[in-house]
Amino acid sequence: MGRIDYEAEIVVRISRLGKTIPQRFAHRYYDAVTLGVDFTAREWQQQLRKAGLPWDLCKGFDGSAAIGDWIDVHKLRDIQALRFRLDINGCTVQEGCTSDMLFQVDELIAYISRFFTLKTGDILYTGTPAGTGPVHIDDHIEGYIEEQKVMEFNCK
Repeated sequence: MGRIDYEAEIVVRISRLGKTIPQRFAHRYYDAVTLGVDFTAREWQQQLRKAGLPWDLCKGFDGSAAIGDWIDVHKLRDIQALRFRLDINGCTVQEGCTSDMLFQVDELIAYISRFFTLKTGDILYTGTPAGTGPVHIDDHIEGYIEEQKVMEFNCK
């Protein structure tokens, strides 16, 4: 499989059925957020990209997505002003703020719901800030939203 890279992302939990959701109502369709890590097999990605093939294999292998503990959105001041970070072996390797996202959460939900019916329990990884990099066996991963630890695990 080769090199595996981490990509920390805010993840939103869908709380009700929705299709073609107007952006102004999108906030009614999610109830919690957490931090997720989207792992990518970079060498596979490069091979698939070169061959003009979809990236399913490099993004969808067993264990390719980790997810933290949920935080109720009503306990947060503003979903579009959340600071988050990923630490590996005690060092911060990636950090971001939802205010810097190219597309706000409500925009993403409105757009995606044009093509897919969103169902209760679906999760939406929203994209990663700069700073992705490799992980190794036995790396200790910790993820935070604001100062609240929402995930902790060791890579296997």
